[in-house]
Amino acid sequence: METSSLAQRLATRFVAGETLEQALAVARKLNAEGITVTLDHLGESVSTLAEAAEARDVYLRTLDAIHSNGIQGNVSLKLTQFGIDLSYEQCLANVDQLVRRAAELGNFVRVDMESSDYTGRTLDLVHTLHARYGAVGVVIQSYLHRSEADIDKLCAAKIRVRLCKGAYLESDTVAFPRKADVDRNYLLLARSLLQNGVYPALATHDEAVIRQTCRFVTGRKIPRNGFEFQMLYGIRRDLQRRLVAEGYRMRLYVPFGKAWYPYYMRRLAERPANVFFMLRNLFRH
Repeated sequence: METSSLAQRLATRFVAGETLEQALAVARKLNAEGITVTLDHLGESVSTLAEAAEARDVYLRTLDAIHSNGIQGNVSLKLTQFGIDLSYEQCLANVDQLVRRAAELGNFVRVDMESSDYTGRTLDLVHTLHARYGAVGVVIQSYLHRSEADIDKLCAAKIRVRLCKGAYLESDTVAFPRKADVDRNYLLLARSLLQNGVYPALATHDEAVIRQTCRFVTGRKIPRNGFEFQMLYGIRRDLQRRLVAEGYRMRLYVPFGKAWYPYYMRRLAERPANVFFMLRNLFRH
């Protein structure tokens, strides 16, 4: 699959390329459209601490390249790629280097949320590094029962939050099983972040959720530059452009790297709904 020309053409629909230079080229084009970016170097669940250190170094180079090229963007990472399954302390040390460098450059690091097995450790790490440097935020998933309490703590600590619905298959003991409940909780948490959070990021392609959020923002007179919508690269370009034209801030999550095939397969295997989501957007394009 990785050497198939057809598969690579499909991959470029949702992945910026295999190299940092290709990702920067995509970022420049998006910046020219008034869209900021979050660069994510693909790869997760490393098997050695040496691989985790390599991932750290790629991200350090990415932060420096963003700065030197004048890109309007930041970076996003997964803790499994930084070694959390092998050593929490070494993972913390790796991410510490990245967040410290981001603070020196006036930039920002977003720590992605993975399955619920990682939620507590991820939040502990983010709280620790935010207290040291401030240049770090985290992702919260609206399908988890615990997310409202987590957001209250993050807002109190003035930690920036990206809110998404959640893409992992979870037990109904920890997550809402029904989409309607996930959507309802998303809107509840989004309103809480818009009123109490620090520059919240609302990550969704759901037009119904976006419409209700825009009505809430207008009704409460919340400044449109006080938060941003976030979407995936290659998904709903029409909607992205429309929101930018209406004066909303938009940031795209732009993945790059050679590990695009495991990235796709893991996302598609985790939840059947992800398959239909990707196919719908492929054919819409």
